[in-house]
Amino acid sequence: MAHIRRIWHDNRGVYGARKVWHSLQREGRKVARCTVERLMRQMGLKGVIRGRKVITTRPDTARPCPDDRVNRQFQAEAPNQLWVSDFTYVQTRNGMVYVAFVIDVFARRIVGWKVSASMTTQFVLDALEQAIWQRKPAGNKALIHHSDRGSQYLSIRYTERLALADIDASVGTVGDSYDNALAETINGLYKAEVIHHLGPWKSMAQVEWETLKWVDWYNNRRLLAPIGYRPPAEAERAFHADQSRLDIAA
Repeated sequence: MAHIRRIWHDNRGVYGARKVWHSLQREGRKVARCTVERLMRQMGLKGVIRGRKVITTRPDTARPCPDDRVNRQFQAEAPNQLWVSDFTYVQTRNGMVYVAFVIDVFARRIVGWKVSASMTTQFVLDALEQAIWQRKPAGNKALIHHSDRGSQYLSIRYTERLALADIDASVGTVGDSYDNALAETINGLYKAEVIHHLGPWKSMAQVEWETLKWVDWYNNRRLLAPIGYRPPAEAERAFHADQSRLDIAA
């Protein structure tokens, strides 16, 4: 029981029985999943539950936009092949706050983020700049950046920055959440594991601090089922290690 409580506590109190069980397996502790479920019920430990999505995008149907180069296929064979971007909102006592993310699809790693008091182009551009600085994409249109048709992502400044970095732009269909489903999935996790779990919120500074802590935990410690119940950073390290072995063998 002590190990179950430790894992639940160390992972921000958001894990349900499934992820606690996978964490125990990673530590080499063999226990049945049904046993974990029973013990968590006895201890009163529960995971967070995702709520419904609220649309924050302001679609710009008049502005010309790039083609959809993703077609709902949110898969990548390596890091820096496909990024997706979106933002969500947080209600605080001092007013609405907005949080933007840029995610590398390969391991679902958050590579850029920004908290702002307004839904401006500069707000989402700051998240993109962080991603470009951190990841240093190779250019030559090898990387696709996908977003919805929000006016911020279709602005001249944003599209020019993508072009300057030699990143290929892709835009989904207006108002269809499936066309940017992966980014909205990460938004949903963030809302469930931070905003609803820790709120209510007093200020933008408080949201920014907790977002910083969550992004670090998410990238380096949170287990993600689609990548084999590993953290994103671990999945990327494994990829690069495999590539190094292949290069040596060649």
